[in-house]
Formats: sequence, structure tokens, C-alpha cells
Amino acid sequence: MTEETHYQVLKILEQNPRVSQRELATELGVSLGKANYCLKALIEKGLVKAKNLKNSPNKRAYLYVLTPRGIEAKARISVGFLQRKLEEYEALRVEIEELRAEVVAGGAECEHG
Repeated sequence: MTEETHYQVLKILEQNPRVSQRELATELGVSLGKANYCLKALIEKGLVKAKNLKNSPNKRAYLYVLTPRGIEAKARISVGFLQRKLEEYEALRVEIEELRAEVVAGGAECEHG
């Protein structure tokens, strides 16, 4: 499981601890089996705790709670994720400026700017 997947699962669980595995799979765009695998991996790593909701009509309903380690991991992954996105943004910004300079040098005008 990639760090980005870890981040996405932790983010979803933090926002909605009562999410079903089927809903999680839909939000992630993965199969139900992969969502189950991801949850089990995070539980085994001690990042998430699953608590059975005994009063729920659905006896298989769980509450997925981020542990202190899970909260820390999400924060750490968030920083790395943000850094990568900023680097991608900067690379795109440079590429756009180079293309804009080529267009101007070629005598054509850029519509956006």
C-alpha cells in the first residue's frame, strides 16, 4: 500500500469513523477486497482501531478510530504529500513559463496571458 493510499484511508476514517468498507472502497475507487486489505494493514500497524458497534442494527458495523500513532502518521504523510505536490506545482510553473516564452518568441500571442 502506497503512502498516498495510507493518507487517503486515514483522511476518510478521520472524517467519517463510521464509514463501511464498501463506502471506503467507493471513495478510494478500489475493490471491496482492497479496502479490507488496507484497513487490516493499518490496524496491524497500530494506526487504526476497529470497534464493533454493538447497538447497530448491522452487526458488522464498525467504528474506525485513528490511534495516536495513526494521527501522527497522517500528519507526517501529509507533510510529505504537500511537499511532493509543491514540487510538482513548481515544475509545472517553470514549464508553463518556458512554453509561454517560446510562444512569445515565435510571435504568437498566448490567450491566457
